[in-house]
Amino acid sequence: MDVSNVINELERNRKVFLGIFQGLPSEFVKWKVNPKDWSILEIVCHLIDEEVEDFRIRINHALNTPEKPLIPIDPPGWAISRNYRGQNFESSVERWHQERQNSIAWLRGLSNPKWENAVDHPDLGPITARSFLNSWLAHDYLHIRQVNRIRRAYLLESSGDSLAYAGKW
Repeated sequence: MDVSNVINELERNRKVFLGIFQGLPSEFVKWKVNPKDWSILEIVCHLIDEEVEDFRIRINHALNTPEKPLIPIDPPGWAISRNYRGQNFESSVERWHQERQNSIAWLRGLSNPKWENAVDHPDLGPITARSFLNSWLAHDYLHIRQVNRIRRAYLLESSGDSLAYAGKW
């Protein structure tokens, strides 16, 4: 997929996420399918951190300083150390929305980016700036799927209906 198409998809996903996060009952945003899973609130907080401290930073790193080692990140640990469950849902959604707008503006404002620049990832080997960008979009899709799975599971539990007529999940 062309870089401009990926950026356009990231922008479209901004609207998708806003749509699926809008109007959720307060008791639902902290609800979990299983205790080990993330809630919708935790997903939003994760998306903020990924927006600010992962994808945007790593693309910039690959574009501008590919010879330097990556700064380690800890997305699973952040959920605990940053108390995702204790955050305010509405303000977290707004913060994510603002950060996504910042990301889109930054990506569209890049001047002659070297998308084939690669940085050495300690576990995955060389990763290009283009690959980080594509992975950012894939990360969106992963969490859109995750949020929809949680929404369906909540409907199943709260409605008391089998939902069989809807089709096989």
